[in-house]
Amino acid sequence: MTKLSQDTWVLIADGEKALFLQNHTDGDDPYLQVVRKEEQENPPAREQAANRPGRMSDGPSGHRSAFDDTDWHELEKERFAKDLSDILYKLAHKGRYDRIVLVAPPAVLGDLRDNLHKEVQSKVVGEIPKTLTNHPIDEIEKIVAGELAEA
Repeated sequence: MTKLSQDTWVLIADGEKALFLQNHTDGDDPYLQVVRKEEQENPPAREQAANRPGRMSDGPSGHRSAFDDTDWHELEKERFAKDLSDILYKLAHKGRYDRIVLVAPPAVLGDLRDNLHKEVQSKVVGEIPKTLTNHPIDEIEKIVAGELAEA
């Protein structure tokens, strides 16, 4: 069972924004305070596409097939996860935290996990596959404490 001990950090992230929180009490009654915020401008894919999808000839039949357009929105989410992993590495390297809980939607959590440096991986004490970026901090405290108590 992972407890949210004093000074444990909690990263609350999705594909566009992230909150770095620090617990100032114990795991039974956590008190999280914002240490840092990150946000990325990531409009929907339809607003990022430059033009119509390209077309390709299917050979002598005269038919043409459309290429799938690049999902720029999804690419930006992956890039944001990579940027977050770089920030986590820099903060870990400076000794800012010893323990961290990662909270993000499953896809973002996977992208984040894939990009974490070994120094950061060794400090991860829990992962919660949920989207909590739009929750108030008092709700985040209850949800994270509850999830970690069940783990």
